Amino acid sequence: MNQAENVNVIVAVGDVKVQFSGSAESVMASVMSFLSKQVPTMDLARRISLNYAAQELVEAYSHLIKITPEGPRVIPDSNVRLSDKDTVALQLVAARIAKDLGRVQDDAMQVAEMHAATALNPKSISSRISEMVKAGYVARDEKEPGKYRITTSGIHWLNSTIAIKVR
Repeated sequence: MNQAENVNVIVAVGDVKVQFSGSAESVMASVMSFLSKQVPTMDLARRISLNYAAQELVEAYSHLIKITPEGPRVIPDSNVRLSDKDTVALQLVAARIAKDLGRVQDDAMQVAEMHAATALNPKSISSRISEMVKAGYVARDEKEPGKYRITTSGIHWLNSTIAIKVR
């Protein structure tokens, strides 16, 4: 590992000051471990908090989603059978990952964009989007009518759905 790849972090909690050095992943793991042990209230808050970072999403869905030159796509590594609803939700997760990684400007997609990316029937996409909006898994874009994005609860739902089918 060269010097440019090392990360140094200093964490101070009350009178305790600790420094972590190493790879980004090991430092992040060490910091999280330190905080969960030294700051119990932070640990409790973390247990009831629900938020997905790009790294978590990539780890959870890299076997189903790819970021291609054409944009984010649902491309399963295996012959897993996905429903239209799963595919639409995965496409929106792929768009979110691409935005979080700086590959696209917006994580919201129109039905036509989802059709181009997934080749699903536009009527099926619209119906599945409508179901997921009602369930709170997908949100309509407030700034641009006709665009949709996955919600945190949508990702949580998809995690449990995909876990049953894929893993």
